[in-house]
Amino acid sequence: QVQLVESGGGLVQAGGSLRLSCAASGSIFSVNNMGWYRQAPGKQRELVATINNYGSTNYADSVKGRFTISRDNAKNTVYLQMNSLKVEDTAVYYCRLEYSTLVNYWGQGTQVTVSS
Repeated sequence: QVQLVESGGGLVQAGGSLRLSCAASGSIFSVNNMGWYRQAPGKQRELVATINNYGSTNYADSVKGRFTISRDNAKNTVYLQMNSLKVEDTAVYYCRLEYSTLVNYWGQGTQVTVSS
């Protein structure tokens, strides 16, 4: 089994910053692709940022220049630094680990609320 433990969510004023962390544990024997997704009430889950086994990243257009994804392969941990937060960033944020080509693991989600 693989467990993903997320932390760092909370309430923040618009323009503020948060850092999300996601630590994977369990039966992990390789460096995996990891990423962050988010889902706002009444909306589809959407990609925020991903990072592959070689460190290459990609971002949703809505967060480019404000969010940064990084990883620590030795700890199987992925981070999301969120700066210049907007009310529109309010959502539940989910960590994802690509265990194999066909299997993904998801965290339980952490709430990020940005107030005006």
